[in-house]
Amino acid sequence: MSLFADDASRRHPSFQAAPEGRFANLSEMVFASLLTLYGVTWLYEPLEFPLAWDENGVPTRAFRPDFYLPATATFIELTVLEQRLVTRKNRKVREFRSLYPEVSLQVVYRGDFLALATRHGLRADAILQRAA
Repeated sequence: MSLFADDASRRHPSFQAAPEGRFANLSEMVFASLLTLYGVTWLYEPLEFPLAWDENGVPTRAFRPDFYLPATATFIELTVLEQRLVTRKNRKVREFRSLYPEVSLQVVYRGDFLALATRHGLRADAILQRAA
């Protein structure tokens, strides 16, 4: 199954140079490619933010946003899960925001990601199938 809506889309500029590194899923790789297409400098999962600690101060739970955009000092969390599974991630995001209110975090939800992919001629169904 092709990621592209048609054969001509194989020349899409976002895929001229695949982003380096390992990604948790295909949707993150596609998002990184689109950031690169628009000339946005990004880092993949550069920091982990502790959310809970044990009695010795050792982190027991943490949150690692998917991307960091240095030009705007913004973290991006890409969430392509089905809506019924998003509740847990939203809880982590709320915890993160309460512990680190000075840190900018934007969440890109499934619908927004699918609209972005579709606008670029990418087959959203293929991306999500491979992301699962």
